[in-house]
Amino acid sequence: MYDSSRRSFLKHSGIGAAATVALALPTTARAAGSNERINLAVIGCGGRGSGVARQFAGAADCRVTYCCDPDSNRAGKLAEGLSKVDGNGKPKVASDPRVVFDDAAVDAVLVATPDHWHAPAAILACQAGKHVYVEKPCSHNVREGRLLVEAARRHKRVVQHGTQSRSHDLIVEAIQMLREGIIGDVLVSKAWNVQRRGNIGKAKPSDPPKNLNYDMWLGPTPFVPFQANRAHYTWHWWYDFGTGDMGNDGVHEIDYARWGLGVETHPSRVSALGGKFYFDDDQQFPDTMQVAFEYPGDGKVGNKRMLIWEMRIWSRNYPYNIDNGVEFYGTKGRMLLTKRGKLRVFADREKEFKPELKGDAPSVMAHHLDFLDAIKTGRRPNADIQIGHVSSTLCHLGNISTRIGRTLEFNPVTEQIANDEQANALLRRQYRDGHWAVPTGV
Repeated sequence: MYDSSRRSFLKHSGIGAAATVALALPTTARAAGSNERINLAVIGCGGRGSGVARQFAGAADCRVTYCCDPDSNRAGKLAEGLSKVDGNGKPKVASDPRVVFDDAAVDAVLVATPDHWHAPAAILACQAGKHVYVEKPCSHNVREGRLLVEAARRHKRVVQHGTQSRSHDLIVEAIQMLREGIIGDVLVSKAWNVQRRGNIGKAKPSDPPKNLNYDMWLGPTPFVPFQANRAHYTWHWWYDFGTGDMGNDGVHEIDYARWGLGVETHPSRVSALGGKFYFDDDQQFPDTMQVAFEYPGDGKVGNKRMLIWEMRIWSRNYPYNIDNGVEFYGTKGRMLLTKRGKLRVFADREKEFKPELKGDAPSVMAHHLDFLDAIKTGRRPNADIQIGHVSSTLCHLGNISTRIGRTLEFNPVTEQIANDEQANALLRRQYRDGHWAVPTGV
């Protein structure tokens, strides 16, 4: 771990996301004490939810008490597996998240559902007095993200976004180096996601499997018939349910690319090109993208910033042999950084030098422990929901610009797109009339 003086510097300089001002917890909500185990409910028991749940169950101060999923096979399998984790006990199984929200013994909720459920479930959890760890991206669209931030603040809940690099020692230390000017003023960052995804094929509507409560799986989204290639995992590639690979995997790199660039607001201009260049299948999101985000600052030379996003999910030829990474371009050099544990720094004319490192290799578990500690201390977590919303919004805007084929003029304050009704409408979504999970204010 990096030393205590460095950790203190990060907290008080604003480089670390954790705020030092405590949140006042409502007296009506149950909050775990410093020596009490936190009761955590898991909503979404697929691959990601199961993996994160096992890590939480392995923490000394956490116990997973519910496994909730509309797929009874998935919920039952995870509950059985967690019962074998030392000291956890067997969680209850549920298909309806309202059971979790209504249980006063539940302190916190892990939301690891498909994207279309992320914000609705997290908002309902906040309203029920639960703290929330919400998987990335925190929202299906920009408006939902803003409503989730407001719910977290209104109900004074700790809401951690699942962008784990905010708690990785190596990433944190690299960001500090950038702040200290190791490559001068950072003017541009470039993030990429290059990997080979699978073809989801072409399918037709069919009956859902008996173990799946399909109506619950749909939640507040408008009804569409069940189709095998837009259900488990492949929902990522459908407009109604996912956010494409920019929101699925790319949000990690986009988040620390924005962090290192030093921009805490939304961009003012977004320009994208891309589409389906490779996959001849049913997926709707692009498999190829190039997106540029412009941050004008005060407009003066030296205060403008740009973030670039590159995606090819049909390739195995990676930049620098790294499938997902970020480069930072400064006035005195550049930095290559990746959550895979690689950091390289170059001065002018590509002269590489080895900075002194005090951090460990990235640890996903550190992010989960940070969430538990934030609940107990009342502070903001490392990837507080405001941070998650700003980074997730980049994914939404990139997808919108690519989808409609136009540059977007975005107002960072109002979170609206100027002079483009079609694009502006995509900042929100349509919901099922009268559904209990539709967020208020959409």
